[in-house]
Amino acid sequence: MNLGRIGTAMITPFKKDGTINYPELERIINHLINNGTDCIVACGTTSENPTMSTEEKIEVVRFTVEKVAGRVPVIAGTGDNETAYSIDMTHKAEENGADGIMLVAPYYNKPNQRGIYAHFETIAKETKLPVMLYNVPGRTGINVAFETSVALSKISNIAWIKEASGNLDQMGDIIENVAQEDDFLVYSGDDGLTLPLLAIGGAGVISVASHVVGNDMQLMMRAFEQGEHKLAAKIHRALLPLVRALFAQPNPSPVKYAMTKLGFDTLDVRLPMMEMTNEEKAAFDAIWDTYQTKMEAIRENQPV
Repeated sequence: MNLGRIGTAMITPFKKDGTINYPELERIINHLINNGTDCIVACGTTSENPTMSTEEKIEVVRFTVEKVAGRVPVIAGTGDNETAYSIDMTHKAEENGADGIMLVAPYYNKPNQRGIYAHFETIAKETKLPVMLYNVPGRTGINVAFETSVALSKISNIAWIKEASGNLDQMGDIIENVAQEDDFLVYSGDDGLTLPLLAIGGAGVISVASHVVGNDMQLMMRAFEQGEHKLAAKIHRALLPLVRALFAQPNPSPVKYAMTKLGFDTLDVRLPMMEMTNEEKAAFDAIWDTYQTKMEAIRENQPV
C-alpha cells in the first residue's frame, strides 16, 4: 500500500464541554485531503490519544474511515504499552475498515530491545493489516535501536516506521540495512527533518505541520524529487521557523491554534494540555506572518 509522501497525524477537535466535535472532524478530514495529505493517521500522539477513552478511539477511527471514503489510506494508532490492549485495539481498527495500524513503542514500561521486538512481533502476527512502527523516545523513554527495526522489517506485514528519534544516523542505518528498501519505508516523525531524510533515502513524513502547510511541503518534496535542490532547500529553510513554532509549546496546542487561523474550531484541548497564552499566540502570529511572506515570494518567483 502506498502512503505517499505526507501522512498527517490528525488532531481531534473538541467542544467546550470536552466531547469530540465530529462535524468539525469531518471538515478537518476534507481539508487535509484537499491540502497535501496523502494519508491520515487517526489516534496518534497529535490526536491527544492518551486523553481519549477506548470507546472514543474506536469511534474516531470508524468515523474517519467512513468520511475519508477511500480517498486516501487511513492508519489507526492502536499502540499502547500493554501488548494485549494493543491487540484488542488493532482488531477493532481492522473491523472498522482501517487500511493499516501504527504501533508506538511501549512507553513507561521501558522494556529492553528483546521486549520491544516481542511486543511489535506479537501484535503484527494478530492482524492482516500492514503495520507502521513508531519510535519516539522523547515520549516513550525508550529508543527502538536500528538493529531492532531492521529485524522487525523482516516480518511480512511490518511495512513502515515513523522515526521520531531525531537521529538521522539511526534512520540512515535502518535504510541501509533493510533487506529490500521498497519493502520497508522510513518516514520522519519530525517535520524539520523531512528534507534531510529524503536526501538519505527516506520516504516522507508523518506530519503535524501539514495541517496548515501541506501543499507547501508537497512543493518542497516535488522540487527535491525533480532535482530542484536549491528550491527545495529554500522552502525547507522557510518552513523551519514555523515548524519550531508549532512545537514551542506542547503538541497539539500550537497546531490547534494554527488551524483556527484557517477558520477551524479547534482551539480546545483536554487536560493536561493547555491552550496557549495570548503572549504565546502573538509570538506564533509573528512567525506565521513572516512565513506567509516568504512562501508567497517563493511561489511567485520559482514555481514548480
